Amino acid sequence: MHVIDRRKALSIPPVWRLAFRPFFLAGSVYALLAIPLWVAAWTGLWPGLQPTGGWLAWHRHEMLFGFAMAIVAGFLLTAVQTWTGQAAPSGHRLMGLALVWLAARLGWLFGLPAGWLAPLDLLFLLALAGMMARMLWAVRQKRNYPIVIVLSLMLGADALMLVGLLQGDDGLQRQGVLAGLWLVAALMALIGGRVIPFFTQRGLGKVEAIKPWVWLDIALLVGTGVIAVLHAVGLALQAQPLLGVLFLAIGAGHLLRLARWYDKGIWNVPLLWSLHVAMLWLVVAAFGLALWHFGLLAQSSPALHALTVGSMSGLILAMIARVTLGHTGRPLQLPPGIVAAFILLNLGTAARVFVSVAWPVGGLWLAAGCWALAFALYAWRYAPMLVAPRVDGHPG
Repeated sequence: MHVIDRRKALSIPPVWRLAFRPFFLAGSVYALLAIPLWVAAWTGLWPGLQPTGGWLAWHRHEMLFGFAMAIVAGFLLTAVQTWTGQAAPSGHRLMGLALVWLAARLGWLFGLPAGWLAPLDLLFLLALAGMMARMLWAVRQKRNYPIVIVLSLMLGADALMLVGLLQGDDGLQRQGVLAGLWLVAALMALIGGRVIPFFTQRGLGKVEAIKPWVWLDIALLVGTGVIAVLHAVGLALQAQPLLGVLFLAIGAGHLLRLARWYDKGIWNVPLLWSLHVAMLWLVVAAFGLALWHFGLLAQSSPALHALTVGSMSGLILAMIARVTLGHTGRPLQLPPGIVAAFILLNLGTAARVFVSVAWPVGGLWLAAGCWALAFALYAWRYAPMLVAPRVDGHPG
């Protein structure tokens, strides 16, 4: 509020005042449409439309680089204003970034030739990383430089996936997407390690914050980064016992952090237990992938979906539910239906991770239905907040 021209800021339509507004709204609507569309295509109920590279390439890419990175953009370009004391992108700059994101999504879905799609898709991540780097560099905020590094590596992972698309190489596509997925997991470890204990302390009225174990935070960040690199170079696509040990260590480290953060009072506060459960799905994912690398599980897909659906998307839903309230000047009191959204998303994760193994089609439709309802509830309850001015009359 102290770093922007109030009159100029209030003249901007509310939805373009801060990045969380268009990107949380667009990301949630995209999520509730994309998964049912994917399952319909996978089960043969949507035979006509063919995205660029086919449905599998579309699903792999879009749920990570389309949906998840939209939310990441909304969160980071909103938070960086607080971190740096500089005005974040708004108005026409923000609108331009959102239009680039939307054009890439429509290009993928409606079969834009890969040679045209690749630069359009990369432009969004390049612009996001550039905006973050410029604002952090202006105040030499070294603490948050790792975020720019992760975003730059995400750009590289997306480029690798797109090279695979251009060459028709499924292996390269998998390498790029899985590397990007674990880079997002690194970002979750970094930001989650900061905000979850802080939110827990504030939400439960505790006097003292839980002091982080810096060595553990660094180890989890580095370990997850190593996993991303191993996927990028193709060394983690096949089961290997040594990688099983690394995944086991990552899971144990996250479980230890969760144990340190835990307080039984979280179960009375949905904005807290939703965050903790999301990080618990990351533990399930890491342990599941460890079992797959040890040869004790036949498939890696269920464990990967524990990461993508339960942890990544669970953390997304919990965070956007909280951030939207705070940044629109509202108290942290969930609107009706959002607790149900948290429950539905976790039920959908259980269906995708466990039920679909024995009941593939039914389990996938159950997971897709729960997912779509969860994000539909968010969009229904929060869209009016995202397109309206703050209730306290301040900019933002």
